[in-house]
Amino acid sequence: MDLKAAVVVVCLCAVLITSTKAGIPKCCISTRKKIPTKLLLRLRTWDTQNSTGACDIHALVLYLKNRKSPVCAHPSMEGRVMDVWRRVRKNQMGSSI
Repeated sequence: MDLKAAVVVVCLCAVLITSTKAGIPKCCISTRKKIPTKLLLRLRTWDTQNSTGACDIHALVLYLKNRKSPVCAHPSMEGRVMDVWRRVRKNQMGSSI
């Protein structure tokens, strides 16, 4: 294989890896046990991070409105996050009618 073909193959592989989640995973490296309610009210969605995969710690990954990077919460915060999530969803449903 000549040099040009090898460069094209390498570039295509790089594009495929970076455009999918097959690249380097983004993991929480620390968690917060206290998150202000005001911040939680901006909750869009959340996900759980398990330590059994590529990441080292269990965490709740919180995605907030008007914030690019997620907030990493301690798993013990799950009950509080669920309460706030229900309140936010209830307010959204009430305002859309």
